[in-house]
Amino acid sequence: MSSVALFGAAALALTACGGDPLASDGGESVDAETIAIGSANFPESELLAEMYAQVLEAEGIEVERSFNIGARDLYLAALEDGSIDLLPEYNGALYSALVEGGAPEGITAPDEVYEAMVEVLPEGIVALEQSEAEDKDTLAVLPETAEEYDLETIDDLAPVAGELSVAAGPEWAERFQGLLGLEELYGITFGEFQALDAGGPLTREALISGQVDVANIFSTDSVIETEGLVILEDTKNLYLSENIVPIIRESKVTDAVTESLNAVSAALTTENLTEYLARVQVDREASATVATAFLEEYDLL
Repeated sequence: MSSVALFGAAALALTACGGDPLASDGGESVDAETIAIGSANFPESELLAEMYAQVLEAEGIEVERSFNIGARDLYLAALEDGSIDLLPEYNGALYSALVEGGAPEGITAPDEVYEAMVEVLPEGIVALEQSEAEDKDTLAVLPETAEEYDLETIDDLAPVAGELSVAAGPEWAERFQGLLGLEELYGITFGEFQALDAGGPLTREALISGQVDVANIFSTDSVIETEGLVILEDTKNLYLSENIVPIIRESKVTDAVTESLNAVSAALTTENLTEYLARVQVDREASATVATAFLEEYDLL
């Protein structure tokens, strides 16, 4: 299915949804001088959207917040029809959503994925500079495991993986970006695979409790911060990059908007996003409060 058809189908779904946070007519309803900022329905997306909102407001730009819209098909449809103008996205996930059959093997590095993503964006939608920060698949271990086996990169697992167990979602057994790719690219075969959930609470608990030695954890998960987990470097780019990137309607792009949002992207790293996201997810601080703290620390307000 083409990206245009995909968005068209999603727009119908959005119109049919009750309790939609966007305009009831499903079309452009925001003042021409206002930028409507959306987010997906998870804390990291809302935190990033709030950062975008606050830096634009600091430039005197009117913004309207339409956060927690829902899944990708809904918020992309809203972007396409003008209900929202801007939102944070992830280069690999967006590229996969816009290409029939998903992202092909061999396109995984950040610059490659960004260039491929830009090529398939719908007409009228553009991407600004992407961030170093990613929320992607990783292999994580406890600090004591890293010390015992001298683990810093995924390569380091190859000679010892037969002694170790790994937990991930069930699909990992058949995914290239799972057990298949680990064996083909890295020569890694684990002694045991536990099919739990994809970066979810079962997998996290299995790692923290010592039930498994290695786990598939997403790179900004707050458990990395709270438990001091060691993320093994993916030197061969097995995992598709998921760099954070602002996606915006071309009609809303100005020099002030571009400079403000690019400055946020330049400041974001996986490490500092993980740190600040923990304040939302673990400490239960409001996204607006945490966004302000981040922007002030990096002199963006």
